Formats: sequence, structure tokens, C-alpha cells
Amino acid sequence: MDCLFCKFINKEIPTEIIMENDYFMAFKDINPKAPIHVLIIPKKHFADISDMDGEILAKFPEFVRNLCDKLGVTDTGYRIITNKGKDAGQIIFHVHFHLLAGNDLGDLI
Repeated sequence: MDCLFCKFINKEIPTEIIMENDYFMAFKDINPKAPIHVLIIPKKHFADISDMDGEILAKFPEFVRNLCDKLGVTDTGYRIITNKGKDAGQIIFHVHFHLLAGNDLGDLI
């Protein structure tokens, strides 16, 4: 498979992993838009959010909660963004979520 994120999951390409469990992996974005910019990906390949398995999607909030505790942003706040499709700006077709935090994100979309 030529999916970049699948290569991260399979440890074929190194990346700075912040946290992972059986279902998700979180790592630093290489082009951060905020002081804290982490990508969260499911370990199973789904092209976009509409393809995600409901059982795996149901495990997402707990992973985010634990990740935010680890990053120290649970109380100060964070934003989670995902893009679905080319017109939304999705360029890697393995569903991923951007977690942004670290300052006032009011004007950052």
C-alpha cells in the first residue's frame, strides 16, 4: 500500500509518535499551524471519516482525552479538525484528525 500514514503505522517510515494504542496513533504534524499540532490517525486504513467503522470511531473520544491529558491541554482547550475529500483540502486519503492547541486559536480555522 502506498499510503504514507499506513507506512507510519507499520513503522516503515519513522515519525515522532506522541501516543498510540491498539486503535489510534498520534504524532507531530511536520507543518504545524499552532504551538501544539498533532495528527491522530486510526491504525486501520479508512479513506475518510465517512468510511470509518463505528466501533473504532467510538473509541476516539477516550484516546483524545488521554492524549490531551498527556499534552497538558485538557483544561486550556484544543480544536480538532478533519477534512473529507479534495474540496475540503484532504491531501492524504487516510482519515486523520488535526489536534491544535497551545494558544488562543480564535482566528485559526
